[in-house]
Amino acid sequence: MYKYIIRRILVFIPMLFCLTVIVFGLALAAPGDALTGQSLSDPNVDPEVYEQQREELGLNDPVPVQYWRWISSAAQGDFGDSLVFNGRTVAELIEARFANTLYLGIFSLGITIVVGIPIGIYSARRPYSLLDYGATGFGFLGLAIPNFFFGLIAIYVLSIHLGWFPAQGTLSGPGATGFEAFKDRIHHLILPGVTLGLAGTATYMRYMRSEVLDVLGSDYIRTARAKGMTDRNVLYKHTLRNALIPIITLMGFEVGVLISGAVITEQVFQYPGIGSLFLSSVTNRDFPVVMAIALILGILILVGNLLADIFYSIIDPRIRYD
Repeated sequence: MYKYIIRRILVFIPMLFCLTVIVFGLALAAPGDALTGQSLSDPNVDPEVYEQQREELGLNDPVPVQYWRWISSAAQGDFGDSLVFNGRTVAELIEARFANTLYLGIFSLGITIVVGIPIGIYSARRPYSLLDYGATGFGFLGLAIPNFFFGLIAIYVLSIHLGWFPAQGTLSGPGATGFEAFKDRIHHLILPGVTLGLAGTATYMRYMRSEVLDVLGSDYIRTARAKGMTDRNVLYKHTLRNALIPIITLMGFEVGVLISGAVITEQVFQYPGIGSLFLSSVTNRDFPVVMAIALILGILILVGNLLADIFYSIIDPRIRYD
């Protein structure tokens, strides 16, 4: 197992390098920059002023020089200064919002696991029952309805019409502390968390149902039952361990998917997180912020897949490199 983990980590290193090249290359290939937007909005300013600012920022340097300067600074946690928010660093902007997105992602993933996996297991144990048909319908709807559309419906029905949940923000006011602040934050997380986790819940539920049904039909499960093992032991000691392997694969991707999916969800609910910062930075051509967030999302996806592969070897010792 240790050799497998070491080899998987060694594969991770060149993938990380390729990720940095792709992020930098896409930002470089994008048309214009933040100074281009400023020059278009204020044509009375002499273009030489913006050209001098580009020179000072190093935007006219050769591509390899720019890449090395960016990656060497990023390796130390310094992503440079924002071109739009004057006087604020990229790390400062991300740090101010990262916690909100992290809370939203954890809350959404918790809903996905707590709701999707148990329903999937029960649907597999009671196929073609009323709950199974209902779960199947919910799964198709959850995969078919776009997050932003479901979010708008949730705001209209549950916030505007019924007034059960707030439609935006993270806290009702700045004065709340302690348990009251925690309860208020959870209250604000429910609508965006359910919206963000809708597709994931449907996916986990369908995968879990399919895998449990497949494992329950295996020869070793029939052998275990023939030896007199109870259904509970068959399910938890033999079935779930094998059925969880594809779920772990989904969890590896889910880390990055939830945070990247928060781009639209946070905009719908005016939730101050990394997603809304990323969208505004793209609009304003604030490429240092865009590059930093894209790099962080990519690293989270790579780390999630690395952890998934490591958990593979723990759950199923048969999974090895040749």
